[in-house]
Amino acid sequence: MATTGEHHPAFEEYCECIFELREDHIDVIQARVADRLGVSRPSVSEMIKRMELEGLIVIRGAKISLTSDGDVLAERVVRRHRIAERFLTDVLGLSWANAHHEAGKWEHIMNQDVESAMNRVLHNPTTCPHGNPIPGSSYRQERLSPLSDVLEGKLFTISRIPEELEFAPGVLETLEQANLKPGHSGTIVTSNKDGSRVVRVDDNDVALDEFTSSRILVLA
Repeated sequence: MATTGEHHPAFEEYCECIFELREDHIDVIQARVADRLGVSRPSVSEMIKRMELEGLIVIRGAKISLTSDGDVLAERVVRRHRIAERFLTDVLGLSWANAHHEAGKWEHIMNQDVESAMNRVLHNPTTCPHGNPIPGSSYRQERLSPLSDVLEGKLFTISRIPEELEFAPGVLETLEQANLKPGHSGTIVTSNKDGSRVVRVDDNDVALDEFTSSRILVLA
């Protein structure tokens, strides 16, 4: 078996995907992996077989889990992706969407020296720009609630924009433009029965559908 650091980028991509689906509390099955990565289900099936032989995953029924080796590989890739996103936004001034796209390339080619240098320049961040924890950092888990659970008229502070929203077309651009960012506070203006919300941040009202409002995590 290859040791961690010698795996093909495709294995890294799949381990990262499984890690992030688990982090977002989404059932890790082949269909969800295919949807997240935008590849065909037969392609996923073939790759899952290869990863099982490599000792990176185990399959129980329809569910896929990372082994300890798979977790190590996933955490390394996720860490580099989130540090790269932080560097691209905080230092280079890229937009959230551009940073997410570019970090997807950097995560596979960044070596330990570059990772350490970026981390030092950024003063050891604990989250990516969207509030998701950087593995291996000093991040402390908070008790968070979905924005959709916050009652009308109540104050909230955004904490996390989960990976699921980072892959939803146009969502990162909308949230960034509306200043719906971690650390920013707002109020619920309108709470609809279908789960959608109108929120007010920095005196601007923004309409969020149920998909988005149920996934943004806040302190309330």
